[in-house]
Amino acid sequence: MVLTVVQSKEEASSTFINSIFATRYVRDPLPRYRMPENPIPKEVAYEIIHDELLLDGNPRLNLASFVTTWMETECDKLIMESMNKNYVDMDEYPVTTELQNRCVNMIAHLLNAPVGEKETVVGVATVGSSEAIMLAGLAFKRIWQKKRKAQGKPYDRPNIVTGSNVQVCWEKFARYFEVELKEVKLREGYYVMDPVKAVEMVDENTICVAAILGSTLTGEFEDVKLLNHLLMEKNKKTGWNTPIHVDAASGGFIAPFLYPDLEWDFRLPLVKSINVSGHKYGLVYAGIGWVIWRSKEDLPEELIFHINYLGSDQPTFTLNFSKGSSTIIAQYYQFLRMGFEVIIHVINRYSLP
Repeated sequence: MVLTVVQSKEEASSTFINSIFATRYVRDPLPRYRMPENPIPKEVAYEIIHDELLLDGNPRLNLASFVTTWMETECDKLIMESMNKNYVDMDEYPVTTELQNRCVNMIAHLLNAPVGEKETVVGVATVGSSEAIMLAGLAFKRIWQKKRKAQGKPYDRPNIVTGSNVQVCWEKFARYFEVELKEVKLREGYYVMDPVKAVEMVDENTICVAAILGSTLTGEFEDVKLLNHLLMEKNKKTGWNTPIHVDAASGGFIAPFLYPDLEWDFRLPLVKSINVSGHKYGLVYAGIGWVIWRSKEDLPEELIFHINYLGSDQPTFTLNFSKGSSTIIAQYYQFLRMGFEVIIHVINRYSLP
């Protein structure tokens, strides 16, 4: 959501939209910040908005964007055909639900989740990695709180350890859900989280350590394997069993293809959840993200809501409810269209040297 600020009269250039389409239906200027009293022809409404949008940048020329700005015509058609489907209504749109489940399973196997071919993968599509991180963080917080309650210990001061290079969504999670963010400061020549210093900052109130695979600042991968090793040693000494979340928003669709031997994912035992952004190198328009959990035990059942007023029992774990189906279908199109080999080629072609 973009926060809208009401302008003062002096700041606003005009309180009217001056239309150049002179018809008997639009003889007077249209109000800019109030709903017009009367309807106007659909063609005129389209032209007014279309021309205003010409002042926006051209997405095809937006080389600074973090998200995909072009897709094939066939995928654009699928997007338009599915924009009016609400993906949360699983009974009404069961095929869309099936396509989401296929994507979750494909991503889980890509990230080496410890599940068999016929086992259920735990994951969900989100609006983007920001929502995915919120959901993963809530799961860690709830597990930590339950453990502390069972031990008869205070559970009102949870914290997360990260590097100060994290994306702003981590700061949002900490502020919105009352979790202290303990940041490992960067230093000259080292612009990612130092695993040694991160583990030193872990205490009994740490719900997880968040590692970044693809820093927003430089694109660097943090050393998740070393972090896992050091954290396992500390857990063994303290009995805390502090887990790891990997924020792979930028690198989750890079590392499995270009660096398949790099151990950062579910091959490491302390990695309990991973988020990836489909609208980055997943090659889909904004906004689509994914969060995958290692097992059912890593997502507390009480966070999952079961609704039945749209039909049969439908489990859901999202911050929002209604959401268009188009980006999910577009994600499945890209997986189906490209396959493993073509994605490697695309990434190699467009990645920075």
